[in-house]
Amino acid sequence: MARRSCDGPGLLGAFRAAVANLESHVDEINGLNVFPVPDGDTGSNMLATVRAALVEAEGAGTNAPAERVAAAASFGALMGARGNSGVITSQILRGIAEGLAGKARFNGLDLANALDSGTKAAYGAVAKPVEGTILTVIRESSAAAVELAERQNDIESVLTATLDAAEKSVARTPSLLPILREAGVVDSGGQGLYRLFQGALLYMLGEAPRASRPSTPAPVRPSVLVAHADEGFGYETMFLLQAKSGESLDVDALRNHLEALGESVLVAGDPRAVKVHVHSDRPDLVIGHGLSLGALSRISVENLDDQARDVRETRAAEFTAEREPERAAATATGAGTPMDSRNGHDRTPAGSPLPLAVIAVAAGEGLAAIFRDFGVSRIVVGGQAANPSTGELLEAIQDVDAREVLILPNNPNVVLAARQVAQMADRAVSVVPTRNAAEGFAALLALDPTKGAAANATDMTTAGRAVQTLAVTTAVRDATISGRKVRLGQTIVLDPDDGLVAVSDDGIAAVLDGMASLQPGYELVTIYYGEGSDLAATEALARKVGAAAAGAEIEVVHGGQPHYHYLISAE
Repeated sequence: MARRSCDGPGLLGAFRAAVANLESHVDEINGLNVFPVPDGDTGSNMLATVRAALVEAEGAGTNAPAERVAAAASFGALMGARGNSGVITSQILRGIAEGLAGKARFNGLDLANALDSGTKAAYGAVAKPVEGTILTVIRESSAAAVELAERQNDIESVLTATLDAAEKSVARTPSLLPILREAGVVDSGGQGLYRLFQGALLYMLGEAPRASRPSTPAPVRPSVLVAHADEGFGYETMFLLQAKSGESLDVDALRNHLEALGESVLVAGDPRAVKVHVHSDRPDLVIGHGLSLGALSRISVENLDDQARDVRETRAAEFTAEREPERAAATATGAGTPMDSRNGHDRTPAGSPLPLAVIAVAAGEGLAAIFRDFGVSRIVVGGQAANPSTGELLEAIQDVDAREVLILPNNPNVVLAARQVAQMADRAVSVVPTRNAAEGFAALLALDPTKGAAANATDMTTAGRAVQTLAVTTAVRDATISGRKVRLGQTIVLDPDDGLVAVSDDGIAAVLDGMASLQPGYELVTIYYGEGSDLAATEALARKVGAAAAGAEIEVVHGGQPHYHYLISAE
């Protein structure tokens, strides 16, 4: 007999199986990257996102009702979302949780409604939805679910219709996106969603592969603790708070109350569920207030004073070592405070909140060092094939003592996550949609510390887009891009939107062809070399570029970026 309904444990089991099925197909999904570059990470991003969702869902309890399991999964995905595919997946889960709100168990029609809610949430998260992507797949799948559920209201039938529609929708994506058709692949995000549905259905049919419990994520680096090791914050208290049945959480009021109890307050989520983090001498008051508002789970209390004593001496030594060059420079120039070497503005005195801080995402030690030279407050490690999660970006915001924050994603696949974090943060956050580190450097030159984050974001976006950039890598498979055939092992040159600019068996020839495509009039060419190149090879390339770009100054810089031999900027 077909399963008529599903409860919380059933939903959790189906979600476990969905995650396990995605994990077993992650290489397949990564391999669907349109461009034959060595950084296909859609599958990895989606997997990291749903793993984080599963960890939270597991924490809701083995006998939790369906609504609580769905809400916990939604929150975990929200905090763990990586890359555009992960952010959209988190929004689908958010919509599903909204559709299941108030339900201890659900039937096929409820499931169809939840999937439809997931579609609306996913489309709402994207400023300019593109058909032929995961958005199309969730829309067509949820529509098929609704149509079937109105005739046959059991879980298995509705989920079967959903999966069939997803499979057909994925197969049609190349007809909607010419770039997919040309590359000979289907949409990777859509395929990932199909695998999630497939795993859930297999579980319902009793055929799911056995899924292991998700491993606990690596502990958050103790950045806040180390930064304030001498202040003695007492106890670090964290928990997941879910609203009482039929009620909603006042997130702002909760945040204000906790700020009266302690420091380093982070309250992230929505009126249904929030993740709470606070440093306070009275964890009992923090937990007690949470209990008065709803149900608590994933409770953690750590004594920061004990930990602080362990790190104090190390911190002092590191602080002294880091500040010695600045002290020497200050002494030499007669300056009383450290200066930003790029724009010459005084930094805010210690102990006072910065009016504006900048957080930059960077892959490669060299690129990160340059951002630090610009005075960037925090570097979030990430980039191609290693997109930071929304939780990591949110932690970075919490870790800076500033009234407003600017985020430089420096990667198209991080922009959506950064914008989602901007809506979750407890202060004004603006995103400058930089597509690579070179655009980030150009944007920082336009930073005006007398303006706020929003005003700076506009000017910095314009400045970032004014620089011309190229990325150079090696093709990892045969492909056709923009009507041009690419063979495995050839050097390819891409523009900042991943458009193919040049391809050749000869690396230098490919770069020179790429340089020829740039608009003339630039005066400075900077070549950031990374993985697959070295200083000697880059200097040889620089001489060739200099000869071709008569009159332009050529600068060689170590970037250390993975996957890409060179990042080239012309300005």
